[in-house]
Amino acid sequence: MDIPAIGDAEELSCDVLVIGGGTAGTMAALTAAERGARVLLLEKAHVRHSGALAMGMDGVNNAVVPGRAEPDDYVAEITRANDGVVDQSTVRQTATRGFAMVQRLESYGVKFEKDEHGEYAVRQVHRSGSYVLPMPEGKDVKKVLYRQLRRREMRERIRIENRVMPVRVLTSPEDGRAIGAAAFNTRTGAFVTVRAGAVILATGPCGRLGLPASGYLYGTYENPTNAGDGYAMAYHAGAALTGIECFQINPLIKDYNGPACAYVANPFGGYQVNRHGERFVDSDYWSGQMMAEFAAELASDRAPVYLKLSHLPEESVASLESILHTTERPTRGTFHEGRGHDYRTHDIEMHISEIGLCGGHSASGVRVDDHARTTVPRLYAAGDLASVPHNYMIGAFVFGDLAGADASRYTAYDGELPAGQLAEAHELIYRPLRRPDGPPQPQVEYKLRRFVNDYVAPPKTGAKLSLAVEAFARMESEIAEMGARTAHELMRCAEVSFIRDCAEMAARSSLARTESRWGLYHERLDHPERDDAGWLHHLDLRKSASGAMEFTARPVEPYLVPVDGFTPEGGPERHLGEVELVAVATAGPREAAPARAGGGTGPGSGPAESAAAGAEPGTGAGAAAGEPAGSEGGGTGSPRILELLALAEESPDLAALRPYLTDPDPAVRSAAVAALGETVPPGAGPALTLRLADAAPAVRAAAAGALRELLEVLPGSPELGAGLRAALAVPDAVVRAAALEALRVLRLGDAELYAVSLADAEPEVRIHAVRALVSVDAVPALTVAAADPAREVRVAVAKGLAAVRDPAPASLDPLLGDPDPLVRGAAFGALAHAGCPAGYAGPAVAALADPTWQVRAGAAAALSAAAAEAAVPALAKALADPNADVRKAAVLALRAHRGTEEARAALATAVTDPDADVRAYAARA
Repeated sequence: MDIPAIGDAEELSCDVLVIGGGTAGTMAALTAAERGARVLLLEKAHVRHSGALAMGMDGVNNAVVPGRAEPDDYVAEITRANDGVVDQSTVRQTATRGFAMVQRLESYGVKFEKDEHGEYAVRQVHRSGSYVLPMPEGKDVKKVLYRQLRRREMRERIRIENRVMPVRVLTSPEDGRAIGAAAFNTRTGAFVTVRAGAVILATGPCGRLGLPASGYLYGTYENPTNAGDGYAMAYHAGAALTGIECFQINPLIKDYNGPACAYVANPFGGYQVNRHGERFVDSDYWSGQMMAEFAAELASDRAPVYLKLSHLPEESVASLESILHTTERPTRGTFHEGRGHDYRTHDIEMHISEIGLCGGHSASGVRVDDHARTTVPRLYAAGDLASVPHNYMIGAFVFGDLAGADASRYTAYDGELPAGQLAEAHELIYRPLRRPDGPPQPQVEYKLRRFVNDYVAPPKTGAKLSLAVEAFARMESEIAEMGARTAHELMRCAEVSFIRDCAEMAARSSLARTESRWGLYHERLDHPERDDAGWLHHLDLRKSASGAMEFTARPVEPYLVPVDGFTPEGGPERHLGEVELVAVATAGPREAAPARAGGGTGPGSGPAESAAAGAEPGTGAGAAAGEPAGSEGGGTGSPRILELLALAEESPDLAALRPYLTDPDPAVRSAAVAALGETVPPGAGPALTLRLADAAPAVRAAAAGALRELLEVLPGSPELGAGLRAALAVPDAVVRAAALEALRVLRLGDAELYAVSLADAEPEVRIHAVRALVSVDAVPALTVAAADPAREVRVAVAKGLAAVRDPAPASLDPLLGDPDPLVRGAAFGALAHAGCPAGYAGPAVAALADPTWQVRAGAAAALSAAAAEAAVPALAKALADPNADVRKAAVLALRAHRGTEEARAALATAVTDPDADVRAYAARA
């Protein structure tokens, strides 16, 4: 392709420019538009399916739901997790605004798990606090957000430009404020300039920093399109970045670029173990110390490490599969199937991810205040790019909202765009076209990221980090020599320059902080101790006027929420300047060799190292270092589908969609159902119920899925209720289950209706009937279901009888004597909520000797609600149970009795238990 002239650039103008169409970016655009701003949203891919959120989301990690968690407790938890180096004012924004954001997302149609009474089903995964809120339809969150962006009122204020990649934020030569961006079209190669009143960076983490163990460039834990674009743009715009030395490192599935999701499996009874089946993690999930313990176990003779699921009953495994194989990573099931592994017979081998930079999952990002403002006027950062520790998805939404609200005050810049900055951006973008036969991007990127693994990944040393800085400086010229022929290749070459910038920031920041902190994230072998006296500071970096990378130690401000062990006092910043490298040219002090007789200097050095020298042998630009396989779409099968896709972009009403919903081709009807779920015109609910009776199973499944996705936004009209009642007679269990769920959530059914479905042939439908009966507190009908032939239904009944508004232990009597141990275990566990008076405490004590550990664990839980004189002696004995889960249940039950001296004495003995969970809960008690 030809290099376009700067003067031929397409110029765009807006009040608020949002760069990145993922989680934070879409929320920033919506909020700014709602406040009256003209918004331009730039996305280098397509907003419909861009960003980490489009890869799937199984739940909220940090939901501070009133009645289940307190904002100050959450702030303290994050402060401890980040070893005290926290700006609590930013964390508190997520703590106090997160629940309102959950409700806002719910109004859009995002579905969060609720119990039978409509209360949020928050789960305790971390050892203190209950913050995890599952999202049963988390795979559809991005679709819901895109639907909001395409609403008519939003389309009038938000212009979306897909396939446009910014490379530099433009700043005013007069006052340094952000005034726009320089970009290019990744399909046509056209140069694009933007003038704006404010700029919001929401480009995600730098996930493509370290090289995965597989060697595949795009096989990263994070979305591989997140190449550190925003980090580099913020740095070159003059903004401060902070905590860059605090890397993101995660546990993942061995040989698979996805999380093991221990936090998802934990509420079902899954946990991390070594090869002997022993739990070994003493610290909590939030912290880098957990990753240090994980790495130490991997390096020991107790490795490998596993996520243990093989001990779980079929119902739990099936539920986990439905979450992990659809919501979080749809390819996960295929991966396990290819190895012949099944959760019923194989535990999941785990490993450690490559390193990355991420504010939302660790603390490495652009410095922001409590309104997402960076240190550059009118430049904002939100999402994983912003340094708000452990902010996760809800925090990304919150800070996107804050950025959009604050930026909406400004109107478009009307001055001349700085010619020098435009010329530099133009050169960065198009220089590979001048040397099309230069080293290809995959080879150069592989070499760059191999250096990251060799010299920057922990454990760190000053010598290795200094070698890294030298390597990255050397590669700056090699990157400038890369070749490209297409606009897509230009995009990949620009990403390599961003990765190099991030790599240098990571190495220099790690050199500057001369202590160890955050467990594995910043482990310095040459400075192994944490130094709160000298380093309870944020480490900020910025680009100086001369172009050098300079550092400042900024003391942590006094806390809003006191936290034991840390007493920050604030104070003046300490300017560190450029970091000093460790001498690495020679091993030890250089001793000059004797001069050659006759004065020569010996042979000269060989030719300069070529970029390809570091590439994976024998691969060139293919295989492990190549582009990810697959394409954006395949054949449609019918031109009607193409018509429908075009129509869906215009937010059609139901009348426009109806011909497609009744098309003779099932593929067209399925696509029409998907469009109906995306656009949600008035009357969408009843229209979906008609498709629940479609002759094609695929259409019925699509309608059931769309109905579940939209439950939070559909009005519970009588017409919808009638359609759902009719669907209960459809000979398709998927449809009947979806109809029951919808009737329950929308409060359109009653006990008499739900009780009929207790006779359904499918256990899954009967379980939904049980949940529906719980929602209306229909205890008599539930006691009838206690005789159901399916174990999983009886377990659901046991749990349901504990969840009704006024639980009574007598209703559990038939289940306490059930022949199946899992049912008995669930029934005893339900007594913890229903009460365990004298007549039930005796059987619970006796059940502690049951041969099945699930029964013993349930009995221990029941005794938390019994009188202390009966419960404590039995629970103290249970601390010697051979099963760690029983001992853990005993510790948790003893916590309810810790007002007694006997319970405290028993708990004191458990702090040395061989199981990490038992030790931790006992210590907290």
